[in-house]
Amino acid sequence: MNLAKRLSKKADHQVIVVDRNNYHFFPPLLYQVGTAFIESSNISYPFRKMFHSRNIKFFMGELVDIDPIAKKLNTDNGTLDYDILVLAMGTETNFFGNRQVEKYALPMKTIDDALELRNHVLLQLEKSVRASSIEDRIKHSNIVIAGGGPTGVELAGMLAEMGRNIISKDYPEADVWPGKIFLIDGLQTLLAPMSIKSQKEALAVLKKLGVEILLGKLVQDYDGDKVSLSDGTEIFSSTLIWASGVVARKVKGIPETSLGRGRRILVDEFNRVSGLQDVFAIGDQCFQTTDAAFPNGHPQLAQVAIQQGNHLGKNLNNGTDENMWNAFKYNDKGSMAIISKFRAVVDLPNGFFKGFFAWLVWLFIHIIPIAGFRNKVKLAFNWLWSFLTNDPTLRLIVRPTGQDEDIDSVSEKPAV
Repeated sequence: MNLAKRLSKKADHQVIVVDRNNYHFFPPLLYQVGTAFIESSNISYPFRKMFHSRNIKFFMGELVDIDPIAKKLNTDNGTLDYDILVLAMGTETNFFGNRQVEKYALPMKTIDDALELRNHVLLQLEKSVRASSIEDRIKHSNIVIAGGGPTGVELAGMLAEMGRNIISKDYPEADVWPGKIFLIDGLQTLLAPMSIKSQKEALAVLKKLGVEILLGKLVQDYDGDKVSLSDGTEIFSSTLIWASGVVARKVKGIPETSLGRGRRILVDEFNRVSGLQDVFAIGDQCFQTTDAAFPNGHPQLAQVAIQQGNHLGKNLNNGTDENMWNAFKYNDKGSMAIISKFRAVVDLPNGFFKGFFAWLVWLFIHIIPIAGFRNKVKLAFNWLWSFLTNDPTLRLIVRPTGQDEDIDSVSEKPAV
């Protein structure tokens, strides 16, 4: 989006944004949609409305393949010609080849995923309060999260807060709630990319909230009812949330020699795809090793994508002569993660801070990129109301028309 807006400032550019959805959304807050804390409309905005009065056109379609020789982009809704193509498709969930886990686990990468998670968790809670055996109550109440990175930590904290503040009010028929939240990671620490201080803070806060943290263990199997771990541990649960890894989205037509680890596209210092002339890649999808400060590639963070988009836009606005271009260098502004209400951690290049102030900084930083002034105001109000009352009112089970209304007949993972 930063690239498109910058390119659109030149009248002689015809900028076309292609996306399979008709809306832009802000992925870092997906987990709050999935836990019924905010509305999906708070973090999404229609492309066509966003492009009013801008020199940008929108084409709704999903990429099929590209033809770099003919300079054509093929989608499920037609073919587009291009002079310059920029790939900024990000990543998708990586199940590491485990088909069983892929079949039953719940990912967290799209608005659809978040709404499916919300429906699924609420349906399991309804099943739990009506279950006749303690074993079934435990199975439907337990929530397992695979992945101890920022997404997993933020999900665990939000769900723990939900269990502490909401479940007893919503489900008075349940005298004692038997469920637990399990956070699992194959490494020996949470928030591995962050500082040791942030890792220790996340561990302490989540344990205080009652989250069961299992480190140094991998999810090996899941059949929709039971999670099997690498050390032989078995957890009975109807909910496995998969936040354990990502892989770059595949682009048919990109040579295999232009792909690096995690299927990321190899690019030069200008974000031009290796081996291709007029094709570029930015954000999580690309792998760039020319930045001296990041010889092993940049972290897959929003700030990298934002800066690469702005930088590539400046270069292309200077013309097609690469002698007029500047090499990309990432300005590391730090990283942060929210753990629970009033608790967050912030790593800066020259320092660390935590607690309430870090939490306020996290809220402020995450409001800024939200598209649309109205969305910013709505999100701020929803946050204020939810944090003051500990009782957001978005716990709606919304299913497509025609889906069986009998809750017991709904599969453990609703079909997408």
